[in-house]
Amino acid sequence: MTRPRHVTLYEVGPRDGLQAEAEGVSTVDKIALIDQLSASGLTHIEATSFVSSKWVPQMADAAEVMAGITRAPGVTYPVLTPNLKGYEAARDANAQVVAIFGAASEAFSQKNINCSIEESLERFGFVMESAARDHIRVRGYVSTVIACPYEGPVQPEAVVRVAERMLDMGCYEISLGDTIGVGTPGDVARLLDTVLKVIPADKLAVHFHDTYGQALANILTSLDYGIATIDSSVGGLGGCPYAPGASGNVATEDVLYMLNGLGIETGVDLDAIVPAAWQISDVLGRPPRSKVAVAKGRPKV
Repeated sequence: MTRPRHVTLYEVGPRDGLQAEAEGVSTVDKIALIDQLSASGLTHIEATSFVSSKWVPQMADAAEVMAGITRAPGVTYPVLTPNLKGYEAARDANAQVVAIFGAASEAFSQKNINCSIEESLERFGFVMESAARDHIRVRGYVSTVIACPYEGPVQPEAVVRVAERMLDMGCYEISLGDTIGVGTPGDVARLLDTVLKVIPADKLAVHFHDTYGQALANILTSLDYGIATIDSSVGGLGGCPYAPGASGNVATEDVLYMLNGLGIETGVDLDAIVPAAWQISDVLGRPPRSKVAVAKGRPKV
């Protein structure tokens, strides 16, 4: 398959990235990050998550973040909504796109959202019904598509079962996530060989963590299969809770640098992403977790 000429970078730093950071980040700093990213050419910036503040205190200010950001023309600000209560709060905060989050591994589903895969899909059904009535688009995440921290390797057929159900429910796109970042290009090829028999490439995105330094290679493999939407996180925000000390999400600026080198269009300005990476990393009190931001150095004021 031919590599896509244009790739959509789906920025997940403000949500998936910050949600995994142990250090608390103020509402003001979250808004500043999103507003900075809005000026970079990104068209999708996952802003926050409407989840229980008891379980995810970092996202307790979701409504305030959505109310405080400056919504740029042509940019959507998706939010995570794991259940109907979260969806209703997101809708009231004027979310344009919401996302549901499932798993291909039964053990991970139980540990992460306290229910079986089947039960999670039933819960998502209520969200999908409400979203359809409200004309709000829904994205689906499938986690542990390569391996599970509790069960080990996950078969591609298990991924297909969940992804296909989400599409049938009405999700416009499915993001395939290597949650613990153990996948290699060979694993990705085996996964996509199976998934693409059932789901077309234009309905898929990939979401790689860089725990073992394989994320860029995995993205390159995905491009060879025609995948044209890539999730990434500015500054490499996020951790991997199942591999202490390891990096989490692949950095937006690292992905963008590679895509620029391949001559693939994104519409995103690397020189706008790097300062955002440094700014939020300063808030967290550490350097960016990305090769490109570190190589380019701290922007001069």
